[in-house]
Amino acid sequence: MEGNCGGVQALDWVVVEAGRHGVRLILSLANNLEAYGGKTQYVRWAWEEGVGLSASNDSFFYDPAIRDYFKAYLKTLLTRKNHLTGVEYRDDPTILAWELMNEPRCTTDPSGDTLQRWIEEMAAYVKSIDKKHLLTVGTEGFYGPTSPESKRDVNPGVWKDNNYGSDFIRNAKIPDIDFASIHLYPDTWLQKQHATVNEKLQFVKRWVSSHIEDGDKELNKPVLTTEFGLSHRAQGFDPSHRDVFYKAIYDIVYASASRGGAGAAALVWQLAPEGMEEFHDDYSVVPSEHPSLRRLIKKQSCRLAKLRPGVGEEAKRVLAACAAGSS
Repeated sequence: MEGNCGGVQALDWVVVEAGRHGVRLILSLANNLEAYGGKTQYVRWAWEEGVGLSASNDSFFYDPAIRDYFKAYLKTLLTRKNHLTGVEYRDDPTILAWELMNEPRCTTDPSGDTLQRWIEEMAAYVKSIDKKHLLTVGTEGFYGPTSPESKRDVNPGVWKDNNYGSDFIRNAKIPDIDFASIHLYPDTWLQKQHATVNEKLQFVKRWVSSHIEDGDKELNKPVLTTEFGLSHRAQGFDPSHRDVFYKAIYDIVYASASRGGAGAAALVWQLAPEGMEEFHDDYSVVPSEHPSLRRLIKKQSCRLAKLRPGVGEEAKRVLAACAAGSS
């Protein structure tokens, strides 16, 4: 989203098409990774202009000039008037929420203080412009130094003792943050090189349940698993593993939601349409090519929709689609 005007005009089309199909969007405002420029691009701009304090990627979080760059971008985007509808983004009901950054990490400050200050500042700034939409951080869910040892023990692999500056409960407790997010990639996270399917499954259940418990007891906020997936390149992978993995997550989320708990949703990384193989990664799934998985996703969507069907024509459309069966 840090692209030129043409890129933002393309986003206008995405928002309109999503609204036309009854899809609500969570839009990420930045990326810790270098895809689409990420925080690296901001650091590069400041360094090339001679105003940057450091060429370190983490200066994105503490350099005053870069923070000003980012705030200028936030204001421009949030107040942008969609050229197709005339509606400013901050007023558009198709947008469900903003995400401050995809998977924020500040490796140079393992205490978490630098990242925490940045989240607090940027969350407050977003809310000063847009009070209508929900806001989340975009964290992966790693427990940091302010969490009890029992929680840090839930961290996988190399993250058990090094959380890369993130601190899930502390980050999510910020008043301007409306819901917490976690990600889940057992193939790459688990320290054991060739973890079995059962070992991955046990980790998955513990990870999701632990964070939903945080939402219930510590945060009093919803918790969304905003990314999860299994790599088809993992040793011994079979498509049936994906069904088991998805179902375990879905069942935990539904059990929480059905009792009014913090479990709110789980979003697959990534569902892909036919004919776009050039954009696939190790986790991409084309639902039409995996009927059992497609049925599982629809079942979860429908049972959550029945818990809170909403109102109006959109609710009628969703419930009608669910009543049409699993095909």
